Amino acid sequence: MNTEQIINYLESAQKQFEYYKLLGEKTMAQLSDEELFWQANESSNSVAIIGKHLWGNMRSRWSDFLTSDGEKEWRNRDAEFEADIKNREELMQKWEEGWQTVFEALASITVDNFDTTVYIRNMGHTITEAVNRQMAHYAYHIGQLVFLGKLLKGKQWQSLSIAKGKSQVYNQEKFAKPKHREHFTQAFLKEKGK
Repeated sequence: MNTEQIINYLESAQKQFEYYKLLGEKTMAQLSDEELFWQANESSNSVAIIGKHLWGNMRSRWSDFLTSDGEKEWRNRDAEFEADIKNREELMQKWEEGWQTVFEALASITVDNFDTTVYIRNMGHTITEAVNRQMAHYAYHIGQLVFLGKLLKGKQWQSLSIAKGKSQVYNQEKFAKPKHREHFTQAFLKEKGK
Protein backbone atom coordinates (compact mmCIF):
# COMPACT_ATOMS: atom_id res chain seq x y z
CA MET A 1 0.00 0.00 0.00
CA ASN A 2 1.16 3.51 -0.64
CA THR A 3 0.91 6.30 1.93
CA GLU A 4 -2.51 7.50 0.80
CA GLN A 5 -3.93 3.97 0.83
CA ILE A 6 -2.59 3.35 4.35
CA ILE A 7 -4.12 6.57 5.64
CA ASN A 8 -7.45 5.80 3.93
CA TYR A 9 -7.46 2.27 5.36
CA LEU A 10 -6.76 3.46 8.91
CA GLU A 11 -9.44 6.16 8.68
CA SER A 12 -11.92 3.61 7.33
CA ALA A 13 -11.09 1.14 10.11
CA GLN A 14 -11.56 3.86 12.73
CA LYS A 15 -14.99 4.75 11.33
CA GLN A 16 -16.06 1.10 11.14
CA PHE A 17 -15.09 0.51 14.77
CA GLU A 18 -16.98 3.68 15.77
CA TYR A 19 -20.00 2.37 13.88
CA TYR A 20 -19.99 -0.98 15.69
CA LYS A 21 -19.48 0.75 19.04
CA LEU A 22 -22.47 2.98 18.34
CA LEU A 23 -24.67 0.02 17.33
CA GLY A 24 -23.85 -1.68 20.62
CA GLU A 25 -24.58 1.48 22.61
CA LYS A 26 -27.86 2.15 20.80
CA THR A 27 -28.88 -1.42 21.57
CA MET A 28 -27.95 -1.29 25.26
CA ALA A 29 -29.68 2.08 25.67
CA GLN A 30 -32.99 0.48 24.66
CA LEU A 31 -32.69 -2.30 27.25
CA SER A 32 -33.72 -2.22 30.88
CA ASP A 33 -31.16 -3.18 33.50
CA GLU A 34 -32.88 -6.56 33.83
CA GLU A 35 -32.75 -7.14 30.06
CA LEU A 36 -28.99 -6.46 29.96
CA PHE A 37 -28.45 -9.51 32.17
CA TRP A 38 -31.10 -11.83 30.66
CA GLN A 39 -29.85 -15.26 29.55
CA ALA A 40 -31.98 -17.68 27.55
CA ASN A 41 -30.34 -20.54 29.46
CA GLU A 42 -27.26 -21.26 31.55
CA SER A 43 -25.00 -21.80 28.54
CA SER A 44 -26.13 -18.71 26.60
CA ASN A 45 -24.65 -15.24 26.86
CA SER A 46 -26.42 -12.12 28.03
CA VAL A 47 -25.74 -8.68 26.59
CA ALA A 48 -23.62 -8.01 29.68
CA ILE A 49 -21.55 -11.18 29.17
CA ILE A 50 -20.95 -10.34 25.51
CA GLY A 51 -19.91 -6.83 26.53
CA LYS A 52 -17.53 -8.24 29.15
CA HIS A 53 -16.00 -10.62 26.60
CA LEU A 54 -15.48 -7.75 24.14
CA TRP A 55 -13.80 -5.76 26.93
CA GLY A 56 -11.42 -8.62 27.71
CA ASN A 57 -10.62 -9.27 24.08
CA MET A 58 -10.06 -5.58 23.33
CA ARG A 59 -7.72 -5.06 26.26
CA SER A 60 -5.72 -8.15 25.35
CA ARG A 61 -5.53 -7.62 21.60
CA TRP A 62 -4.92 -3.88 21.55
CA SER A 63 -2.74 -3.18 24.63
CA ASP A 64 0.85 -2.74 23.39
CA PHE A 65 -0.56 -3.59 19.97
CA LEU A 66 2.67 -3.21 18.01
CA THR A 67 5.04 -4.70 20.58
CA SER A 68 3.47 -7.67 22.39
CA ASP A 69 1.39 -10.70 21.52
CA GLY A 70 -2.34 -9.97 21.36
CA GLU A 71 -3.11 -12.89 23.68
CA LYS A 72 -1.74 -11.48 26.92
CA GLU A 73 -0.55 -13.74 29.73
CA TRP A 74 -2.77 -11.83 32.16
CA ARG A 75 -5.95 -12.44 30.15
CA ASN A 76 -8.45 -14.92 31.59
CA ARG A 77 -10.75 -15.52 28.62
CA ASP A 78 -12.90 -18.10 30.38
CA ALA A 79 -13.73 -15.61 33.15
CA GLU A 80 -15.05 -13.19 30.51
CA PHE A 81 -18.05 -15.51 30.12
CA GLU A 82 -18.96 -15.53 33.82
CA ALA A 83 -22.09 -13.56 34.71
CA ASP A 84 -20.53 -11.44 37.44
CA ILE A 85 -21.01 -7.86 36.25
CA LYS A 86 -23.18 -6.24 38.90
CA ASN A 87 -24.90 -3.35 37.13
CA ARG A 88 -25.19 -1.19 34.00
CA GLU A 89 -22.55 1.24 35.28
CA GLU A 90 -19.93 -1.49 35.61
CA LEU A 91 -20.82 -2.84 32.15
CA MET A 92 -20.55 0.59 30.54
CA GLN A 93 -17.26 1.29 32.32
CA LYS A 94 -15.79 -1.91 30.86
CA TRP A 95 -17.33 -1.12 27.46
CA GLU A 96 -15.68 2.31 27.36
CA GLU A 97 -12.36 0.99 28.66
CA GLY A 98 -12.26 -1.67 25.96
CA TRP A 99 -13.09 0.70 23.13
CA GLN A 100 -10.63 3.31 24.43
CA THR A 101 -7.90 0.66 24.19
CA VAL A 102 -8.91 -0.04 20.57
CA PHE A 103 -8.91 3.61 19.53
CA GLU A 104 -5.63 4.42 21.28
CA ALA A 105 -3.95 1.50 19.51
CA LEU A 106 -5.38 2.51 16.14
CA ALA A 107 -4.05 6.03 16.69
CA SER A 108 -0.56 4.56 17.27
CA ILE A 109 -0.45 3.03 13.78
CA THR A 110 1.32 5.23 11.26
CA VAL A 111 2.67 5.00 7.76
CA ASP A 112 6.12 4.45 9.30
CA ASN A 113 5.14 1.42 11.41
CA PHE A 114 2.47 -0.05 9.12
CA ASP A 115 4.78 -2.87 8.02
CA THR A 116 5.14 -4.15 11.62
CA THR A 117 4.25 -7.80 12.14
CA VAL A 118 1.65 -8.17 14.88
CA TYR A 119 1.37 -11.46 16.76
CA ILE A 120 -1.81 -13.07 18.08
CA ARG A 121 -1.25 -16.39 19.87
CA ASN A 122 2.24 -16.50 18.33
CA MET A 123 0.90 -16.22 14.76
CA GLY A 124 2.19 -13.32 12.68
CA HIS A 125 -0.32 -10.89 11.16
CA THR A 126 0.09 -7.86 8.98
CA ILE A 127 -1.49 -4.73 10.47
CA THR A 128 -4.32 -5.13 7.95
CA GLU A 129 -4.89 -8.76 8.95
CA ALA A 130 -4.84 -7.98 12.67
CA VAL A 131 -7.23 -5.02 12.35
CA ASN A 132 -9.59 -6.90 10.02
CA ARG A 133 -9.56 -9.93 12.32
CA GLN A 134 -10.71 -7.84 15.27
CA MET A 135 -13.22 -5.86 13.21
CA ALA A 136 -14.88 -9.08 12.05
CA HIS A 137 -14.86 -10.47 15.60
CA TYR A 138 -16.48 -7.34 17.04
CA ALA A 139 -19.07 -7.14 14.23
CA TYR A 140 -20.03 -10.75 15.02
CA HIS A 141 -20.61 -9.95 18.71
CA ILE A 142 -22.33 -6.62 18.05
CA GLY A 143 -24.70 -8.54 15.79
CA GLN A 144 -25.45 -10.82 18.74
CA LEU A 145 -26.16 -7.78 20.93
CA VAL A 146 -28.55 -6.33 18.36
CA PHE A 147 -30.27 -9.69 17.91
CA LEU A 148 -30.76 -10.03 21.67
CA GLY A 149 -32.04 -6.45 21.83
CA LYS A 150 -34.61 -7.09 19.11
CA LEU A 151 -35.63 -10.36 20.75
CA LEU A 152 -36.06 -8.77 24.17
CA LYS A 153 -37.85 -5.60 23.03
CA GLY A 154 -40.15 -7.14 20.44
CA LYS A 155 -42.49 -4.49 19.01
CA GLN A 156 -40.88 -1.84 21.22
CA TRP A 157 -37.55 -2.25 19.40
CA GLN A 158 -36.37 0.93 17.64
CA SER A 159 -34.59 -0.12 14.48
CA LEU A 160 -30.92 0.82 14.13
CA SER A 161 -31.04 0.61 10.35
CA ILE A 162 -33.85 0.61 7.81
CA ALA A 163 -37.05 -0.35 9.63
CA LYS A 164 -38.92 -3.40 8.40
CA GLY A 165 -41.27 -2.46 5.56
CA LYS A 166 -39.57 0.93 5.04
CA SER A 167 -36.96 0.04 2.39
CA GLN A 168 -38.79 1.69 -0.50
CA VAL A 169 -39.32 4.97 1.37
CA TYR A 170 -35.71 4.95 2.55
CA ASN A 171 -34.39 4.37 -0.97
CA GLN A 172 -36.63 7.10 -2.41
CA GLU A 173 -35.21 9.58 0.09
CA LYS A 174 -31.62 8.55 -0.66
CA PHE A 175 -31.99 8.63 -4.45
CA ALA A 176 -33.82 11.98 -4.32
CA LYS A 177 -30.53 13.55 -3.16
CA PRO A 178 -27.49 14.14 -5.37
CA LYS A 179 -24.60 11.69 -5.12
CA HIS A 180 -22.01 12.62 -2.54
CA ARG A 181 -18.61 11.30 -1.64
CA GLU A 182 -19.29 10.92 2.06
CA HIS A 183 -18.81 7.27 2.92
CA PHE A 184 -21.50 5.18 4.59
CA THR A 185 -20.00 4.94 8.07
CA GLN A 186 -19.22 8.65 8.11
CA ALA A 187 -22.78 9.50 7.06
CA PHE A 188 -24.26 7.07 9.59
CA LEU A 189 -22.21 8.49 12.46
CA LYS A 190 -23.15 12.03 11.47
CA GLU A 191 -26.83 11.08 11.23
CA LYS A 192 -26.67 9.56 14.72
CA GLY A 193 -24.99 12.63 16.19
CA LYS A 194 -21.51 11.17 16.70
